[in-house]
Amino acid sequence: MSVTKLDLTRHLSDTVGLTSRDCKAVVESFFDMIRSTLAAGEDVKLSGFGNFTLHEKRARPGRNPKNGKPFEIAARRVVTFRASPLLKGRCSGSGVVELPAFGKAADRY
Repeated sequence: MSVTKLDLTRHLSDTVGLTSRDCKAVVESFFDMIRSTLAAGEDVKLSGFGNFTLHEKRARPGRNPKNGKPFEIAARRVVTFRASPLLKGRCSGSGVVELPAFGKAADRY
């Protein structure tokens, strides 16, 4: 199952009670912030979810799979994601790691 921006927008709208337009703006803003932070060369850490990090890949020799001709794969930056132990525990269904719904802070609102 894939989770799309539309899914996030609908979930946010249902749980928070904002308009769909406002929720879409929040979701877009969230991803824009992640993109701009990564583009600036910084890592993004989301507590309880995971880390997005940039890695520099150097140029290396490659081969075209269609015709077998060699060519050089250019150097580039790639984004990698590493899930937190909380997320891994939740996804594996082991039940070892429990995520609080919103913690004690939710009780204040």
